[in-house]
Amino acid sequence: MNVTKLEENKVKTKDKIMYATVILVSLLCLFAIIYVEVSADTSISQLLDTKQTEEKTLGKKTEEEKEILKAEINSKFNNNVEKLSNSTNVQNIEQIDETREIVSPALETKESKPGSYEVSVVLPVININNEKIKEYNKEIEDVFKTQLDKVLETKNKKIVYTTEYVASINDDILSVMIRASLKEGSNAQRIIIKTYNYDIVKNEEVSLSQVLEKNNLDKNNIQKAITTEIEKAQKKVEGLKEAGYTIYSRDPKDEKYKVENTKQFYCTSNTIYLVYAYGNEEATSEVDVVVI
Repeated sequence: MNVTKLEENKVKTKDKIMYATVILVSLLCLFAIIYVEVSADTSISQLLDTKQTEEKTLGKKTEEEKEILKAEINSKFNNNVEKLSNSTNVQNIEQIDETREIVSPALETKESKPGSYEVSVVLPVININNEKIKEYNKEIEDVFKTQLDKVLETKNKKIVYTTEYVASINDDILSVMIRASLKEGSNAQRIIIKTYNYDIVKNEEVSLSQVLEKNNLDKNNIQKAITTEIEKAQKKVEGLKEAGYTIYSRDPKDEKYKVENTKQFYCTSNTIYLVYAYGNEEATSEVDVVVI
């Protein structure tokens, strides 16, 4: 028997096994790399989908999230337009003044007269050439500018008057919210809040019911949310009344709390603020905000 030949065959067999092992290991590594990359891509995709879902939480907020948003509403009044990522391009809208933003300050004044008044006022104009918008701008002037004129004419009444606003464009909806605070001597502070919601594509006013329908929100569920919030507010002030404080009383069954009668609301991309500012009609600073 040829021993040398046998040894050569053994070496060749070992080489073949080694090469096969190297190839197998390489293939396994390749498959592992492909799996990791695919899994990573899937995870990133899922993460992005989750993030988008979290951002679009309209109508799905927890009670804790609602309370945080209610507390943060005061910080929204920055006299600017919130430019949201899903905003309609406003370049094709017929504007009153092409050099200005779609909502911009029309009046800014800050002055004081010792013993008489102190004012800090910023009032916006909606920069759209449309009859309905003209009505809005006139109401802004009638409600807020007229009050300013009265304050500036007063003497020895120690009045503090401030106004500020915020605006946003969410899809096709332009939403504007203006707040005024009026304190006259020892009288109760009065908070006035007016909102304006307008479809800049259809060129028409938008109601709360239309916004809810546009976002597939059930009107009955929203009505329940309003009633629950007003009942909670009333229960809170009843406790203050028992402690001897003067309170502003609410009736959750009042028609003004119906969805179809709720006129003051402000929209962003993932939140609708329903605003019940009782100072619009009476001398009170009480405001209830329902977050959707």
